[in-house]
Amino acid sequence: MAALMGVALLVILVQDIPLSGYVQGVESDRITTTLERDAFMLAGRSEDVLTSADEADGASAYSAATAATPEAAAALASVVDAAKAYRGTDGARVVITDRAGTAIVTSDDDESSLGSSYASRPEIQQALAGQVATGSRFSSTLAEELLYVSVPVQSGTTVLGAVRLTYPAKVVSDAVQAQVGTIWLVALTTVLLAGFVGFIVSASFTRRLSLLRAATEAFADGDLRVRADERAGGAPEIRSLSHSFNRMAVRLSELIDTQRAFAADASHQLRTPLTALRLRLERARELIETDPAAAAERLSAAEVEADRLASLIEGLLVLSRTEASTAPVAPVDLAAIAAERVDQWRALAQESGVEILFEGPGHAMVFAIDTAAEQIIDNFIDNALGASPASSRITVTVDRSGAETTLCVLDEGPGMPGGDYSRAFDRFFSAAPEKAGSGLGLAIVAQLARASGAVATLGPRLPRGSAATAIFVTAADLGS
Repeated sequence: MAALMGVALLVILVQDIPLSGYVQGVESDRITTTLERDAFMLAGRSEDVLTSADEADGASAYSAATAATPEAAAALASVVDAAKAYRGTDGARVVITDRAGTAIVTSDDDESSLGSSYASRPEIQQALAGQVATGSRFSSTLAEELLYVSVPVQSGTTVLGAVRLTYPAKVVSDAVQAQVGTIWLVALTTVLLAGFVGFIVSASFTRRLSLLRAATEAFADGDLRVRADERAGGAPEIRSLSHSFNRMAVRLSELIDTQRAFAADASHQLRTPLTALRLRLERARELIETDPAAAAERLSAAEVEADRLASLIEGLLVLSRTEASTAPVAPVDLAAIAAERVDQWRALAQESGVEILFEGPGHAMVFAIDTAAEQIIDNFIDNALGASPASSRITVTVDRSGAETTLCVLDEGPGMPGGDYSRAFDRFFSAAPEKAGSGLGLAIVAQLARASGAVATLGPRLPRGSAATAIFVTAADLGS
């Protein structure tokens, strides 16, 4: 609000200061022009009177005018009335002189100045010389600044006298100040209006910001379910900020839930192997003197349990790092990676009597985070190899189709019950609990796929076996 008022005030100052000076000059010129017009009108009405006075030789103009015919006296009286009426209308002082500079008409109520000589006044001298005189000067008689206009009274080319109008400069300045005051009143109204509009606008902003701040503080206090209202309207920046806050809140909630789940899973899954390891070690200690062979057997079983525990811990750590990863996606060649991983697994598959093949193009660029494609393929092949009987085949395929590229690992094993496929990506789930394994491989696959913008699924394959699939977003080819 203050900023809007400040901008409005700055614009008004830039405009109104020069405008005030311009209005002051225009108003002064207007009053001066009005005085000149009125002076010429009085000069026209005084022409007959001064003509009669000019024809009386040896007498003062005023005496000649008053001693003339009744018509001349009436004309003089009419000019006097006009001068006094003019003073009553605009407050100006009127002095009409003959060609010698002697006053024959004034607008004063008393007649003490009649017959006085004004010939020493510069403006009267200039008017008697046939010129119009305008300006301002300080009057020592009235002790104030005067604005004056003095014009000649002419009959043809003959100057018969002069008409002078004087105006108190204060009256002019008051009129100018009234005009300027109106301008500044409008300026003040504009600033106040800008403040009112700024208050309304800022209130709409601050209300939504207050709601967002309340949501932020509630989230900071531990209410992870709170969200900002993105549909409240307002400026696009506020809606964008609310959307960003909600994304942050969702991400933090997921991370916190993940950490809680990790802690719960870890405590639950580690309890069993730790308990078994402790029991085997205690039993081995009891048998070490009486039955060394049995003790050795117990120690061997303890080593197996320790290996299982280490594998479980490693899987949990990998899963935790994967869930917390914020690595950016980048183009990778899924076909080349799949072909390379198939070559790496071929020797182990041959030891189990299983054939492993790759089918796909030479290159297939997709988006994925670093090492995600390798880990997904390795986990899929590892699970397929564990489920495949001897003399069976594992087929790894890569298929590009528009905006999606599909990786599929097909095995010819016994498959899984229908309900188990939907749980296959859960942590610690295993379709064959009796087999060694942490049950974290497919959970890691699911998390890596999500981080890469891909989708991982597991389903049955006809006539037998399972199909593990990951659908990636296609990236540009190497040559494009």
